[in-house]
Amino acid sequence: MTTIPVAHDNVGETWDWPLQHSDGVVKVTNTVEKFEVGLDVQFFRPNEIEVKVSGSEILINCHHEVRNDDHGSVTREIHRAYKLPADVDVSTLKSHLSSRGVLNISAQKKK
Repeated sequence: MTTIPVAHDNVGETWDWPLQHSDGVVKVTNTVEKFEVGLDVQFFRPNEIEVKVSGSEILINCHHEVRNDDHGSVTREIHRAYKLPADVDVSTLKSHLSSRGVLNISAQKKK
């Protein structure tokens, strides 16, 4: 299993966690040139996100430790797996976390 480092725009910034927010927005693009996954993970800090490749799958694990507020406590965890197309060049896989909390994982296709 190979771990892919998550590059990001924010250093030390904490994202708020509004309980009413609708999360889980995913965009998958598979063209002749590239394969790309975009996932809304805005409630997680960069160090709470792990991206790995296992065989022909990308595994994304996000874990948010318990946080207390005036109303109680909250924790969040996301596990997603995406099957890589056979023509993806795994050595080109990269991940990047935008300042808006969108995790983008991309790879070039084999030539």
